[in-house]
Amino acid sequence: MTARPVRDVAFVDGVRTPFGKAGDTGVYAQTRADDLVVAVIRELLRRHPELPPDRIDEVAIAATTQTGDQGLTIGRLAALLAGLPKTVPGFAIDRMCAGALTAVTTVAGGIAFGAYDVAIAGGVEHMGHHPMGEGIDPNPRIVAEKLVDPSALVMGSTAENLHDRFPGLTKERCDAFAAASQAKVAKAYADGNIQPDLVPIGARDPARGWGLVIRDEPPRPGTTVEDLATLKTPFRPHGRVTAGNSAGLNDGATGCLLAAEDVAVELGLPIRMRLVGYGFAGVDPELMGIGPIPSTERALRTAGLTIADIGLFEVNEAFAVQVLAFLEHFGLADDDPRVNLYGGAIAFGHPLASSGVRLMTQLARQFAEHPEVRYGLTAMCVGIGMGASVIWENPAWEGE
Repeated sequence: MTARPVRDVAFVDGVRTPFGKAGDTGVYAQTRADDLVVAVIRELLRRHPELPPDRIDEVAIAATTQTGDQGLTIGRLAALLAGLPKTVPGFAIDRMCAGALTAVTTVAGGIAFGAYDVAIAGGVEHMGHHPMGEGIDPNPRIVAEKLVDPSALVMGSTAENLHDRFPGLTKERCDAFAAASQAKVAKAYADGNIQPDLVPIGARDPARGWGLVIRDEPPRPGTTVEDLATLKTPFRPHGRVTAGNSAGLNDGATGCLLAAEDVAVELGLPIRMRLVGYGFAGVDPELMGIGPIPSTERALRTAGLTIADIGLFEVNEAFAVQVLAFLEHFGLADDDPRVNLYGGAIAFGHPLASSGVRLMTQLARQFAEHPEVRYGLTAMCVGIGMGASVIWENPAWEGE
């Protein structure tokens, strides 16, 4: 048998809905989760008429809570609802916060192997319809046999644990990081760097009727460190984790087109990023936030790179303390300008399984603006004690 060559995988394009606040007053309170995914898929097809829909070989959509309007094998269902040919298969995937990221690496592996030429990957989370943990029944052995600390099941408590483990990561540092994230998002909007990736969504408000959602709902421009210092610490009396230095509860969907690089060239599809490598790692669940450290080390090791080779970072801001732990481990400053250039989830929001592709679309846009940068990283912590990291190469790189 002749060995198969491994094909290069291209990130063609990525889009997302504006993110909303979860709850009865959020912009998507009366919008179905699967309709958010449908809008994303249709927008990818609209932007790329050069791609025949029947050339799409797979649709992988992640959701952390796979029930209700996020259930019924949402990748396949959304493909049908979006009008893709019935010959296009689809599936659902779950790795909690890293769902969309895992959807990307899963279909990318199929592309590299030759099983697919073109695929759609993304994620959705409607936390207003499906609060985190809805319907779960944790095995009592988890606590009874002390497999994990009980705090491992409460993400905010794991962030407090991270403060305990690393006392130098103070609340003041976290609040400063959070305020900077809000400021960077406001600047990115003012500079027009966010709007091109957004899919306008028609949504109904019970009081005002139908409207068009064209911006993220969660950002709070003008937030100051002084504002954040006054917030309560809901996970522990006199704690350090607040609503202001954490991502909120949010609704939203993301999606991207991936293709074998030679197929992208054949079809005339753009190549915005090239996949270099990825890594997943497990850590103590009660210290979930350190997950991106070993996953990034693994990704760097398998790619033959070091942290010094990475010129741009998109690290998901589930909690400020988690990002600061990552930065400190790798010797990066809290305000390193290469990190989260457009801000992060503390301002944008974090609709769990969808967020990985948001990181990728923002990195792709930054690559185009920074041809001096060759490699970038998208990374995130993951519930139940994991980390996920993907390394990308900039096709616009002008080096040798």
